[in-house]
Amino acid sequence: MFLQNVTSLENWYYRILIVMTGNLSNVEIAVDALSVCMSINGWAMMIPLAFFAGTGVRVANELGAGNAKGAKFATIVSVIESVTVGIILWVIVMLFHNEIALIYTSSKVVLEAVSHLSLLLAFTILLNSVQPILSGVAVGSGWQSYVAYINLGCYYLVGLPLGILMGWVFNQGVMGIWAGMIFGGTAFQTAILTVITIRCDWEKEAVKATTNVKKWSEPIIDA
Repeated sequence: MFLQNVTSLENWYYRILIVMTGNLSNVEIAVDALSVCMSINGWAMMIPLAFFAGTGVRVANELGAGNAKGAKFATIVSVIESVTVGIILWVIVMLFHNEIALIYTSSKVVLEAVSHLSLLLAFTILLNSVQPILSGVAVGSGWQSYVAYINLGCYYLVGLPLGILMGWVFNQGVMGIWAGMIFGGTAFQTAILTVITIRCDWEKEAVKATTNVKKWSEPIIDA
């Protein structure tokens, strides 16, 4: 259920990005190019979302078993593996930025527009290779409410206003809207989750999880 909510939040965020782009000049090309980029990003997101689910379950199991070192190790391995995949995809996008949209269109104008946006696409994919895994760690540690507040705050209180500011006030167009929303929203969220994860006392979390497991596993005896 939480995975569905995270995916839904990401989808709505990018839909808002496309809707905002629809109010710019030369809207057809801008929306076409952005839709292609969002579709490619959606493909790439499937890998981090798999790590998100796996990491959340593994961290929860390790903490529930009282294995703090196992939970920390699972976090480190998942982040390294997902970031490695993100870097590979980043390199692919940067190397084939002129051809990457050919799987969707043969329009030269749209291909040029996607090539122009490829740098943002590459960094979006790279950021999204870290953020979901850290969210999975937070969920596995029982911090779902914190993740929800962080997501809403970063995306809609920081990223969205910054995108509007960059896109219209500074006249940066679709590049400004996307950069503002990604670096103001996703990057800010990733930074917060990184700090929380680094400062996490795994031994304390393991004790807390073990206590909750014992409490919830006790049979309820009716008087």
